[in-house]
Amino acid sequence: MRQKLVQYIKDNWVNTIRPACEDEGTLLKLPKPYTTPCMSGNFQEMYYWDTYFTNVGLILSGLVEQAKNNVENMFHMINTYGFMPNGNRTYYLNRSQPPFLSLMVKDIFAVTNDLAWLETQAYPTLEKEYAFWQTKRQTPIGLNRYAADVDDEAELLEFTQVLCERGGLSMPADKETALEWGRSMFSLAESGWDCTSRFALDGHHYAAADLNSLLYMLEKNMAEFAALLGKSAEEALWNERAATRRDKMTALLWSDARRAFCDTHALTKKSNDMVSAAAFFPLFAGLATEQQADDTVAALSLLEQPHGVACCENRDDLFSLQWDYPHGWACLHYVVIKGLLNYGKREDALRIARKFAQTVEDNFAETQNLWEKYNVVTGKVSVTKEYHTPPMMGWSAGVYLYCVQLLQDETV
Repeated sequence: MRQKLVQYIKDNWVNTIRPACEDEGTLLKLPKPYTTPCMSGNFQEMYYWDTYFTNVGLILSGLVEQAKNNVENMFHMINTYGFMPNGNRTYYLNRSQPPFLSLMVKDIFAVTNDLAWLETQAYPTLEKEYAFWQTKRQTPIGLNRYAADVDDEAELLEFTQVLCERGGLSMPADKETALEWGRSMFSLAESGWDCTSRFALDGHHYAAADLNSLLYMLEKNMAEFAALLGKSAEEALWNERAATRRDKMTALLWSDARRAFCDTHALTKKSNDMVSAAAFFPLFAGLATEQQADDTVAALSLLEQPHGVACCENRDDLFSLQWDYPHGWACLHYVVIKGLLNYGKREDALRIARKFAQTVEDNFAETQNLWEKYNVVTGKVSVTKEYHTPPMMGWSAGVYLYCVQLLQDETV
């Protein structure tokens, strides 16, 4: 089954690639062929954070040029709009998604070693992305948040209605509360975790553990790029920024009560007190101390289920959303596995990789498809009240190929 599924993915990458496009209707111009999450049906655009995990699979499949095309399309979007939107649609121009671009650049450069590309295209574009997050998504406590650039009341209320429908809530009678819920829903959309109980109904006020870990990685990657390009003063500045962020995250996001990194409300400075897969982003970024990593790994038991890792622990205050327990997503499995490997927790990493790979394989044997998400308690395709789970290549394929490669390397 494993060999058959690997070949199925490699044969079908081509069916997720769309030609370069011009502006047409809601579709925004991309100068290079681009990869979509699905072969047909849902999600026929290029998405931001999805593409990082897709690129992992493309590179493992030898399709480096297509992975590079995806990255250069993001350069175009950032240079056109000042940031990387959620996807290449006009209705995504008010928000971004988790900032994985510096990691994509690093992966491409590791293959090509193209210093000219790094200096003239990647480095200045990543500077622009960093400026977006630092100017548009700051909080009073000096860390960053997910939000959106939306002031129109009708648009906010429309998203409030979406949040209510997905969460089984009643529309607030108070208009200002309703608008705040709309802002929260937009922040969930930017986080990629749409929807989740992580941020309750206040997402736009939370300094997020995953976002700040990714920005730390952006700072560290930029320091590395600056060193390669002979920019010693800029290297020192990027390293200083990263150290400052790491210290703030330890002071403000580390929960002594939960022994894990949790999201913190920037106005009240209170932790959301929830252990979620976002707690592994500091390990993925390599910013956690050894003790913090050990404590976080101990908390893995709250997330790990028979068929993989759930988005968050099972609690009575969950809204039962698709980024809650018992749902497991490919992208979060990748982050958890890489985070474990970064701190020498190889047996834990291999166990999670086996669970995810087996879940994907079992469902492929039954349905002849890969899927957007899975129920890691039952091992079946995940079904939620939010929308019908679509068949998906994208990150499900990319992370599956990564897990297979990791498990194969272990047996060599």
